[in-house]
Amino acid sequence: MDMKEKVSGIIAALKEDYPDPKCALHYKKDYELMIAVRLSAQCTDERVNKITPALFAAYPTLESIAAADVSHIEALVHSCGFYKHKARDIVLACQMLLSQHGGKVPGTMAELLALPGVGRKTANLLLGDLYGVPGSVVCDTHCIRITNLLGLAQGKEPEKVERQLRQILPPEESSDFCHRIVLHGRAVCVARKPKCGECSLATYCDYVNGK
Repeated sequence: MDMKEKVSGIIAALKEDYPDPKCALHYKKDYELMIAVRLSAQCTDERVNKITPALFAAYPTLESIAAADVSHIEALVHSCGFYKHKARDIVLACQMLLSQHGGKVPGTMAELLALPGVGRKTANLLLGDLYGVPGSVVCDTHCIRITNLLGLAQGKEPEKVERQLRQILPPEESSDFCHRIVLHGRAVCVARKPKCGECSLATYCDYVNGK
């Protein structure tokens, strides 16, 4: 089969397995998702979801976080690792949202990348989840690993994998595709012990088929 057929088949199988592909991070406001994604770097979504309720209870508004003592934010997010960098970035980013963006998470890649602690992975997730921007490709470790196994991309550099996936994924499907790949990586294509025998993508997988 050609690449277009392969991609179509993979998307169809993922849709059947994961019909409701939502971000695993819990949030109610746009800036809360920005903060949660920053905390998720080198940390599990499960851990972040345990941290954020206390953080958002202590600082219930964007203004309160922007005015917070960084050391207190550090204490609240300590268990997610790299807490000093994350706390600083969170406060500075919230200050920029107020001073430059009217208190809203901006909706363009360039504006998002200018925020402290926001890289392309975070920006793509925010664009896809908050604004439904077509072509938003979130290249996290699951996405990079599994798309390499499937033969949809080559290499481990996030930006290179993102560019490859942008060329083959239908733009309107890309954000949900990435969420579904994360769910698949947690449930079936587990890094240390993939369950190839029960994988709905086995037909399309270069790793399974020895390519």
